[in-house]
Amino acid sequence: MRRRPRALLAASRELLPGALVLLAGLAVAGATFGITRALGVALALLGLALLWVGWQRRRFGRGVGGGVGVVQVDERRLAYWGPLSGGVIDMDDLARLDLDPTGRPAHWILWGPGGQRLAVPVDALGAERLLDLFAALPGLSVERLVAAREAPGDALATLWSRSAHLSVVR
Repeated sequence: MRRRPRALLAASRELLPGALVLLAGLAVAGATFGITRALGVALALLGLALLWVGWQRRRFGRGVGGGVGVVQVDERRLAYWGPLSGGVIDMDDLARLDLDPTGRPAHWILWGPGGQRLAVPVDALGAERLLDLFAALPGLSVERLVAAREAPGDALATLWSRSAHLSVVR
């Protein structure tokens, strides 16, 4: 099935700035000498870094927006409002983050104080904002989040827990 140009542009919006900076850097580096060439190379490297970040975001957010419910992020507070469930959790109170690939669609499971459980579909509207929120958890990398999101799994996967992180810090 062919994608419409507008849909393709929307899906690639995170990649476009990196590509433009890379092309500008290559153009400057190829057309000049001396310090200007060095600045062009630095600009091209910045463009590559932006492309990498955009690619990670695109991998994390594939299929986002077609599911049920809405994700809202305000500072370090996550709110999910769905047709059957919902809730709010502060990331400072988060005890554990799981990914449940068995649901249709898969769900992020956030555990809060006192056993509070918030299940957020990976394709909920606004779920792409979760990458920055989750990546800010100590010891949890963007690459691990993206890999878990892409991996076909058949069991609940714990990606981060406060107790595991605290035991490593001590």
